[in-house]
Amino acid sequence: MSWSDAGLVSGEAVELDVRVARLGSRVLALLLDVVVQAGIAVALAVLAALAFSALPFGFVDAALTGATGTVALVGLLVGYPVLFERFNNGRTPGKAAVGLRVVSVDGAPVGVRQSLTRALVGVAVEWPGLVLPLLSWVAGVTVMLTDRRGRRLGDLVAGTLVVHTRAAAVWRPVPTAVPPLVGWAYTLDLTRLDDDLALAARQYLARVHQLVEPARSRLARGLWAEVAAVTTPPPPLPAPETVYLAAVLGERHRRAVHRLHRTRAVTAALWPELAPVPAAEPIRPAAPEPPRPGTRSAPAAPRPAAPADTPVAVSPAPAVRPAAAPPTQATVPLVRPPVDTADRPGA
Repeated sequence: MSWSDAGLVSGEAVELDVRVARLGSRVLALLLDVVVQAGIAVALAVLAALAFSALPFGFVDAALTGATGTVALVGLLVGYPVLFERFNNGRTPGKAAVGLRVVSVDGAPVGVRQSLTRALVGVAVEWPGLVLPLLSWVAGVTVMLTDRRGRRLGDLVAGTLVVHTRAAAVWRPVPTAVPPLVGWAYTLDLTRLDDDLALAARQYLARVHQLVEPARSRLARGLWAEVAAVTTPPPPLPAPETVYLAAVLGERHRRAVHRLHRTRAVTAALWPELAPVPAAEPIRPAAPEPPRPGTRSAPAAPRPAAPADTPVAVSPAPAVRPAAAPPTQATVPLVRPPVDTADRPGA
């Protein structure tokens, strides 16, 4: 997925992967610039007060104070963006913090005339908006929201564009060397190959299929010449420019990975607490296998007898409580009733 919406094309007929700055990021950059301008205004006020206090009495009047304030105000509102955009590659402190940059509509660096035009139009009808402040603010926001490139009135008049300098990182496969060049790549001296040149070659290899002739061949020859000038020895056999660049970058990546692993090993040896320790898996006893049908299970192995001289701990027998006697019942004497002998027969 491409986030490019600036419509900028390089001299090699390649569309640049650049995003235009919209309302949110530009307002944030403006707020940061206002904070910086306020700090500069306070510093200038302190310096002016110190300078006026050193002047003779009666030399400072209302005209001098007003002229000094006017010059300082114009310098903050107009000179501040013009100087920073001219000498800081199109970036004020607020734009640099947010990652924005002012360029021409054709992608060229912004000039002094364009920066001055943007600043004057901005002061007059945008911020702070000396002409009809509320109406000019609404008009400026409406223009930014409706323009395809998110330009404000100052950009439309000056022919400029505000773009993002930070692009989303896209992971692409690392180039590798072809088998005939692997042995040669191990002997390369890459100490003079800097990061910028390696990044340019990496981006070319990632987008080589999107380029068209003759721009593709011209870029390949240029990168090959720059890389060959800082790497030794030359390849043992002639190879296409893309194959040569892929071999050099693949070897550079292999060495970087090797250095990373070696650094991690040294760090783990010196500071073991910094090395990540994998979590140990709990040891679970294996379940016994069920006996197969028709087979007799092996008898349990007898426990080894304790040696004769080994004292055997004998646990004391538990105390036996006497059984409770059953509860006694009170005996009732049997009393026979008296028998009258006169009633017996034959008495």
